[in-house]
Amino acid sequence: MPRPEQGFALRNAARAGRWCRRRPALAATCAAAGLILAGAVWIVVTGVLARHELLAAQRNLESLRHRAAPGSPAGRAAGGPEDAVREAAARAAAAHRLTTGPAWYAAAHTPLLGGPVRTVRGAAEAADRLARDVLSPLADTAGELVAGAGADGGHLDLSALRRAAPALHEASRSASDVRTDVAGLPRSTWLPAVDRARARLAEQLERVVPATVEAATAARVMPSMLGEKSPRRYLVVFENTAEARGTGGLPGAFAILTADRGHLGFERFGNDSELGKVRASVDLGAEYKAMYGRHAPTGVWVNSNVSPHFPHAARIWSAMWREHSGQELDGAFALDPSALAGLLTAAGPARLPDGSAVTAANVVDLTERTSYAAFPDTAERKAYFLDVARATSQVLLGSADDPARRSALFAALRGQLREGRVKVWSAHPAEQRELASHPFGGVLPDGPAPFAGLVVNNAAGTKLDYYLDRRMDWKAGRCTAGGREVTVTAALTNGAPGSGLPGYVTQRVDHPPYRTRPGDNRLLVSYYATEGTRLAKATVDGRPAMLNQMVERGHPVYTVDMELPRGATRTLVLKLVERPSDRLPLLLNQQLVQPLKVTARQPRPCED
Repeated sequence: MPRPEQGFALRNAARAGRWCRRRPALAATCAAAGLILAGAVWIVVTGVLARHELLAAQRNLESLRHRAAPGSPAGRAAGGPEDAVREAAARAAAAHRLTTGPAWYAAAHTPLLGGPVRTVRGAAEAADRLARDVLSPLADTAGELVAGAGADGGHLDLSALRRAAPALHEASRSASDVRTDVAGLPRSTWLPAVDRARARLAEQLERVVPATVEAATAARVMPSMLGEKSPRRYLVVFENTAEARGTGGLPGAFAILTADRGHLGFERFGNDSELGKVRASVDLGAEYKAMYGRHAPTGVWVNSNVSPHFPHAARIWSAMWREHSGQELDGAFALDPSALAGLLTAAGPARLPDGSAVTAANVVDLTERTSYAAFPDTAERKAYFLDVARATSQVLLGSADDPARRSALFAALRGQLREGRVKVWSAHPAEQRELASHPFGGVLPDGPAPFAGLVVNNAAGTKLDYYLDRRMDWKAGRCTAGGREVTVTAALTNGAPGSGLPGYVTQRVDHPPYRTRPGDNRLLVSYYATEGTRLAKATVDGRPAMLNQMVERGHPVYTVDMELPRGATRTLVLKLVERPSDRLPLLLNQQLVQPLKVTARQPRPCED
């Protein structure tokens, strides 16, 4: 039975045919009109059918996403990812076929009216290519890797992963090509529903493309990093984001991770006391020394990551471990309690020696707040942190060895890597070049592209950054002969409670020459600007501010030493002049307990 919209179009076509048969002189005109009407009817009918196929494909892919979610019971239900992707590919191919042919081509090239038709045709073709050339190879590769893992006692088959690298590379390139083509489709037509559909597809591609790039990178570097040909040794550092440092939090406990042909294990754990005063023989350049030398990052473990550029910290850590143990490291990882929470969502709770549980819901609170009250003795508290590190590490390694839980754990790990809460550095240059282009590389990018970064380092020695709220507003203004005016507003709020905090949390090791109260904090607040930026004016709470101006990896860095009283909000405003650009800035996201809240408005193009 025809749908209502199909019946309406057919009735109109029948009326037009009867009118033309009564007027033979207009036969040619009627024939042309009939062809146009028939074409319009065809486009309407096939368009409705194509929409039905695309929605069905979307539902298939949504079900696949939910099944892949950590802890999802649907992930263990019947029907693997290959089945969902195969069905979605068939639906998308059907939609593409329905939107091809003479009628669709002619309509797409009709002046004024063809915009929505071009968008529908392009979207259907993009969905077909995405399912066929990107998602299908990814699903097939995943199936092969899972099968290979089962044959290897539950461990990842590194040779299969290496064989998959070319296919994943091609899928990544195809995804980027599809995104480029969709970006070229008409954005604003006379049919808002079509515009919204194109926008949704573009948003989906913004998620898919990075994922395919990450998969291709993993296939290239994971075999060697996991010891395919020779054993590897890595330093894993647990950062405490209750006391901010450039890469995230203060480096505390650590572990030595080994990898041998895909088999992972921890050979030892230690705390910051062991490496506290080890001096690293590493030269990070005159620029680094000028900016951070007063903090002694190469000789004081807790200051080793004051720079937000993670490879700097990782090189210092590697050199410290070599000096301390005589062992060469192949790389370094860093993660914080929030990252552990994300991983424990998939792996399940860990059990401590006293019988208590460390879970996704309580690991941040246990390690960054309640432990300071529960263990006032420093040695006991450090031992507790090591217990947490050992217990959670055992659970994570056990999940990696369990085929039933591995997929959920890897999905959770990908999420933490994408957020930059897990950071990775390799001592092998070829691997590091691959890692550096991803968020988990923790690289402070250099180059002329618009950039904005708010970075705080705790200068008081407190653990009050657990209560720190950060907001940043980036606003592009008018263009002048000297460049584009930009206003950056950074508001920092100290939400620490007025009472009930242990002395270790509120203690001030900076010994300021002014009176403070328990809960008052002090921060070094730095803004990393676009290369070539000039500072026109700076204020804190409306008053002129004196800033320290330095440069790191080409970025002008403006730093203010800020006392942040308990319950107070301090507001830093920077008036900058940057090189003209109509692009939003790339954001540096320093991961602390509370997420950085950012607003940025799309700049208008500068007139020539």
